[in-house]
Amino acid sequence: DPETGETIISGMGELHLDVYCERIRREYKVELVAGQPRVSYREAPGIAVDYNYKHKKQTGGSGQFAHIVGKLEPLPENHEVGYEFENEVFGGRIPTEYIPSVDKGFQSVLGKGPLAGYQITGVKMILEDGSSHAVDSSDMAFQICARDCFRETFLRCKPVILEPIMKVQVESPNEFQGGIIGDLSARRGLIMSTETRGSITIIDAEVPLAKMFGYATEVRSMSQGKAGFTMEFLKYKRVPASIQLEIIEAAKKLKK
Repeated sequence: DPETGETIISGMGELHLDVYCERIRREYKVELVAGQPRVSYREAPGIAVDYNYKHKKQTGGSGQFAHIVGKLEPLPENHEVGYEFENEVFGGRIPTEYIPSVDKGFQSVLGKGPLAGYQITGVKMILEDGSSHAVDSSDMAFQICARDCFRETFLRCKPVILEPIMKVQVESPNEFQGGIIGDLSARRGLIMSTETRGSITIIDAEVPLAKMFGYATEVRSMSQGKAGFTMEFLKYKRVPASIQLEIIEAAKKLKK
């Protein structure tokens, strides 16, 4: 997984995966640590905030100078792109050749958010004003300025963590419908619809991916092996505040 750096193995069930792991240990003499995959969360701004950031460095001879002013705004939830840059600088306050440098600086820090180290999404950066120096301003100075400005500004925008929500459809004999719906609700799932077709009930729900690990085994045990399900990614959604704290704490422990 390019986001979490973990090696993901997949199979037809938990027993199948256990056999995989045992074969790796026996045949290749590799000691491995196996567990649930890490969920690819996202970090996003909670509110719009203004920024006014100046980067100034003097080390004998020519130094570095860049100054940018603007606004960080959250994009609508599940916007088609995760990042937008808007240039509203007029009158040459920042030379035209340095505008892409500001954009590049902002984008360079989107890969790792300050809350728990997850990718940042849902951000619109508006550049409204700024200033430059005839000698000390450069492409690199504006990139560094934008990068440091973004890190400082993002912490002030009441950032939130988003989690992947899966579209889950369960097919089960009617007599197990109540137990399966209760279990999905306990997994923080939202039941969207239920439909009865003869002796089979089809349940459509939206459930956080973090709560779906091991579900194949659970749904079989709840239905005497007669129920099955399909699952696909649907959207990212803000996690409840208490769970956000748990995610941040877990990320801190991983860093240690």
